[in-house]
Amino acid sequence: MEMALAMNNSREARQQQQAQMDAGKYARYTPEQVEALERVYLECPKPSSLRRQQLVRDCPILSNIEPKQIKVWFQNRRCREKQRKESSRLQTVNRKLTSMNKLLMEENDRLQKQVSQLVYENGYMKHQLHTVSATTTDTSCESVVVSGQQQQHNPTPQHSSRDANSPAGLLAIADETLAEFLSKATGTSVDWVQMIGMKPGPDSIGIVAVSRNTSGVAARACGLVSLEPTKAAEILKDRTSWYRDCRFLDIMSVIPTTNGGSIELIYMQTYAPTTLATARDFWTLRYTSSLEDGSLVICERSLTSSTGGPSGPPSSAFVRAEMLPSGYLIRPCDGGGSMIHIVDHVDLDAWNVPEVLRPLYESSKILAQKITIAALRHIRQIAQETNGEVQYSGGRQPAVLRALSRRLCRGFNDAVNGFPDDGWSVLANDGMEDVTITINSSQTKFVGSQYQLSTCFPTFGGGGVLCAKASMLLQNVPPALLVRFLREHRSEWADYSVDSYSASSLKSGAFAIPFARAAGLHTGQVILPLANTIEHEECLEVVRIEPHPLAAEDIPYTRDMYLLQLCNGVDENAVGACAQLVFAPIDESFADDVPLLASGFRVISLDSKVDGPPPTRTLDLASTLEVGNNAGRQTGVGSSAYNMRSVLTIALQFTFENHFRDSVAAMARQYVRSVVGSVQRVAMAIAPGRLNSFAGPTLPGSPEALTLARWICRSYRVHTGGELLRLDPQATGDSVLKQVWQHPDAILCCSLKSNVSPVFTFGNQAGLDMLETTFVALQDIMLDKVLEEAGRKMLCSEFSKIMLQGFAYLPGGMCVSSMGRPISYEQAVVWRVVKDDEANHCLAMMFLNWTFV
Repeated sequence: MEMALAMNNSREARQQQQAQMDAGKYARYTPEQVEALERVYLECPKPSSLRRQQLVRDCPILSNIEPKQIKVWFQNRRCREKQRKESSRLQTVNRKLTSMNKLLMEENDRLQKQVSQLVYENGYMKHQLHTVSATTTDTSCESVVVSGQQQQHNPTPQHSSRDANSPAGLLAIADETLAEFLSKATGTSVDWVQMIGMKPGPDSIGIVAVSRNTSGVAARACGLVSLEPTKAAEILKDRTSWYRDCRFLDIMSVIPTTNGGSIELIYMQTYAPTTLATARDFWTLRYTSSLEDGSLVICERSLTSSTGGPSGPPSSAFVRAEMLPSGYLIRPCDGGGSMIHIVDHVDLDAWNVPEVLRPLYESSKILAQKITIAALRHIRQIAQETNGEVQYSGGRQPAVLRALSRRLCRGFNDAVNGFPDDGWSVLANDGMEDVTITINSSQTKFVGSQYQLSTCFPTFGGGGVLCAKASMLLQNVPPALLVRFLREHRSEWADYSVDSYSASSLKSGAFAIPFARAAGLHTGQVILPLANTIEHEECLEVVRIEPHPLAAEDIPYTRDMYLLQLCNGVDENAVGACAQLVFAPIDESFADDVPLLASGFRVISLDSKVDGPPPTRTLDLASTLEVGNNAGRQTGVGSSAYNMRSVLTIALQFTFENHFRDSVAAMARQYVRSVVGSVQRVAMAIAPGRLNSFAGPTLPGSPEALTLARWICRSYRVHTGGELLRLDPQATGDSVLKQVWQHPDAILCCSLKSNVSPVFTFGNQAGLDMLETTFVALQDIMLDKVLEEAGRKMLCSEFSKIMLQGFAYLPGGMCVSSMGRPISYEQAVVWRVVKDDEANHCLAMMFLNWTFV
């Protein structure tokens, strides 16, 4: 009995002890206590131990709770917040996937209908061919049958007698436009082909397709945005906010319809992409309406003599283009957001431009990049900014940064086109027509700012803006690669000798001349990012140009300069056929409405042509146009290796004072010619796989290059005991250099000096490709900037071994190209290159099996 009582007492004691332990872990909180803790959590989600003790002392209702229990409460609260955010994110992704699945199912249904139609047409054509081959009688009846069948496949709209200028007639045109647009957006009236590289997914831009075998050029896109249909429609209708080539859009008339929609008559002007083409304008009818399922439709088409309707305003400076039924279908999604279908279909009258430029007006890919994808990207950008998903640095609002980007593009387009109604006039040339000079003395030149030319030049009777521009044809140079090189290696093309003109002809001003500085200065640049779009296809940045004087007399000129720069289309893996670099001088602390004098480069890819000039030349486009359609052709050349062509447009703007106008014009003309020559050399140097692009002081066949190649191979053999190349015993110096140049692994040589950071002095083709540079820029690249920290430590630890033994093997790792792209390599071999007298010359490095990550 006593034993049982003792056991019972022991059990109760253990239960009490466990209850006390549980009380230390768990606590029940009253609503007032929870409210007090929540207020603290909003201010500080992770309070320190002192903060929690202070909370207990300051809040009487928490006096019965231990600080340890409060610590557990905050941990649980943070965990619940994290779970809530993750649950919300997963729900958002689930909604996107559900909507995307619906979109893909609709696309699959459309493709099945298209397949069925093609199968039917194929069977019909087989039947017709069999009938023609089996009969020798008169086929006039059959021709009638074929003609009737073709009419069924290509029906022509039959307009009943109507007054197209009346509201009822315009509504009839609008209904026809709506039906044709819907057949393109969701039907099979256009043969759509999906663009390469556009993969659907919850975070992708959507599905993008281009037309095939249709009149004009057309593009279509489908995507999801987290905006309500009405808001999305409002953004898309504001075309000037996202279509960079839209110069002017005027709604001439608005007619309400009985179904709650509206009909608008719109006149729109667009910029020409290059200096050698005429700009286009459009006279269209835009119809906004709602469908029975709640979808919003905005469709648009040109009013022509065939469609009827009022005539648009004439303009002698533009070519009237035709917009075929196009528009936006915006469907609401379950759980919020919208599914948007975009169709752009235009006929840009390509026969009105020189033959060499017609691909710019006949490419559906260019249309997709400039209009269709741009619209979808813009609205997705707005949606993410509205939801707070995009963060910008510099303290500027997203709308301000977008306005700066838009003003840069508009200023560059104005310079390229030089419309007379903006105040531009052409100056007489100097006997050569390679560079066009235009001037503008309008007081409203700086659009979107409070500054005028009179405030920039208060003396000497005023001044103006001068633009020097040129275009040329490039061979085998991807637009993204060239623009990225121009952005990263400004010293390759920027001519700093214009400072002599600045000192003699112009007063110092905030935007007197780009790149004005003293001669003999070595300069560097620092790129400070301001904003990137969500897919990083466009970046806005500030560039600080830092002078480094080489002589004491240059010190007074060593003032940092700043550029506001916009770069887009530089991703080689992205879908796009156009890349551009636009910049304007600014002050260090620039206002939101700072005057921007935009200059820059634009490179647009042309479709491949069978006939074309040889690949080793970069031609002046103006000379090609003067010679004619057959200019630049070479008979007997059948290789397709040089079929990739692109057109480069350069426009540089300068301010001038009236009494120095001729001096500025002469300087600007010479400056642009210098830039053109530099760009030509750069384009030839960075063209992929071109051996004769070897440029710089160590040319193939030069004694220095031949000697260095021989030293590299001999030192490798002496130190490692192996052969770098498979050489013929009778091999000459030329063949040694050629094999080093064509070696599949990246071979680089760097200086061997103990008091300065090593810089690269030589590289073969693979080495230049890996660093994404040329020989001219190679000597500006330091070894420390290429190797990552682990690689630098490994090289330093093995340096003594290299100097004693002659070589060392480094394990695989990572390095960085001059463009900032990460590179991985399996192994690196470093050896000491010695001269004939056994004196040290440099270090050679060979990166095996490297690849971009």
